[in-house]
Amino acid sequence: MRQVYTIAANAFMELVRQPIFLLVMTAASCFSIFLSSVYYFGFGDDQWLVKDSTLAVMFISGLFAAGISASAAVAHEIRSGTALAVMGKPVSKIQFLLGKYVGLIGALSVLTYVNGLAAILASRMAFDAYGDPDNIGLKIFYGAVLLAFVLGGLTNYFARRPFVPDATLFLVATVTLAFIVINFVDKEGNFQAFGKDTDWRLVPASLLIMLGLWLLAAVALACSTRLDMIPTLAICTAVFLVGLMSDYLFGRRLDDKIADPTIWQTLGVWVSSVLYTVVPNWQLFWLSDALEKGRTIPWSYVGRALAYVAAYLGAALALALLLFEDRELS
Repeated sequence: MRQVYTIAANAFMELVRQPIFLLVMTAASCFSIFLSSVYYFGFGDDQWLVKDSTLAVMFISGLFAAGISASAAVAHEIRSGTALAVMGKPVSKIQFLLGKYVGLIGALSVLTYVNGLAAILASRMAFDAYGDPDNIGLKIFYGAVLLAFVLGGLTNYFARRPFVPDATLFLVATVTLAFIVINFVDKEGNFQAFGKDTDWRLVPASLLIMLGLWLLAAVALACSTRLDMIPTLAICTAVFLVGLMSDYLFGRRLDDKIADPTIWQTLGVWVSSVLYTVVPNWQLFWLSDALEKGRTIPWSYVGRALAYVAAYLGAALALALLLFEDRELS
């Protein structure tokens, strides 16, 4: 376990040192807050549109980060020869992959945490066609983001520390501080009870998206054992898009009742059932419709989603190990 922990810690630090990781985190969180300041004229659904859009931003940015990070963690190290050097020590391939995966989901969890805070803040700052943007909240949040970059620049200039990991750490801290301050202040700048007008249902919704990203990370890791960044991103995007339409493409075929099925119809139902099982159903993790109808997401559902992810991770990581087993590392 010590080898897995060491590889995971190194993988996590390598990923948060990537400038693209900081860029994706900053752009996604700032864009989520920006979405709360737009006039939608949504006929009463303005606030739901903000929540749905922020969840979409969280998922898409996580997809992009998962593909790039998996390629940086595995494909790049195979190409540069680092993986071969690690394999020369008492480290098995399964330990190498598990360590890389744990470091990968650690980085994605940090990304989801920042984006989740931004999404919850956006639900607090959203307004309908008769309201006004929360200018105070916008200034506090964007000021916090700017402060993180300034602090990262200062530590880089005076202490000669690397800018990107320090800026990432400061961004997590300042966004958390901005989240607390904004929830204590209303749109007029007066103090209020913490979390008033905040939709806390986005907490389980964000956790579900994080679980979906963990699953997507396993798919990206399996691809990166054989492919470079662009093919990995292409496959992950295809799996994501097909998984979003899984109920329509495959699930509805399972409910068709045919009186006298032909052999081709029977074969089609069997293929649909296999694909419906193999392809992850991302709609299980993206429950924005529940937020629109005023319902809550029960924590028991989050627990069942975690069990689904655990079962799928076993298969995905087994496939990754199978692909990596006879991979030429030299």
